[in-house]
Amino acid sequence: MPPSYVKPYVKRQKNVMTDAEAICEAVSRPTMLFAPVKSIEQQSVLSLHRAMDLLIRQRTGLINALRAHTAEYGIVVPLGSGLN
Repeated sequence: MPPSYVKPYVKRQKNVMTDAEAICEAVSRPTMLFAPVKSIEQQSVLSLHRAMDLLIRQRTGLINALRAHTAEYGIVVPLGSGLN
């Protein structure tokens, strides 16, 4: 449950006890919305997407660094990886 949903139910200063009371109060509300639990398959697909995004960011950074280093020697490389 996001903290922004619980924040309105905190009555006093922030500590573990008041946080627990606020969470219990928020959970007991009938209008509170909860996200469904993801299946193993959904979690694995999401982790594959995150890994692919990381690899693409790393590849882009490497290409940009190589382009910058070669430009210091006067070699101009066109934009793009050439992999598409």
